Amino acid sequence: MGTGPDIASSITALSFEEALKELEAVVRRLESGEAPLDESIDLYAKGDALRAHCQARLDSAQARIEAIVADRDGKPQGLRPFDETHG
Repeated sequence: MGTGPDIASSITALSFEEALKELEAVVRRLESGEAPLDESIDLYAKGDALRAHCQARLDSAQARIEAIVADRDGKPQGLRPFDETHG
């Protein structure tokens, strides 16, 4: 399998949903206990890269979320970043 730059670049191209599916497959394979040691090490490295990719995609999505700011009458006045509403 290998964990070189080819794996990292292929993971970077994945959508969140694709990466999550691959991560679930890696976890299932590791939990099965059927993978030889070398494959398990490669799977663990790939799983860690997939987890980091999924977390980065979630962080990016969260940064784009905006909350509507309303005045006292409930009328929208504008938007503010998600982080300001959940600090």
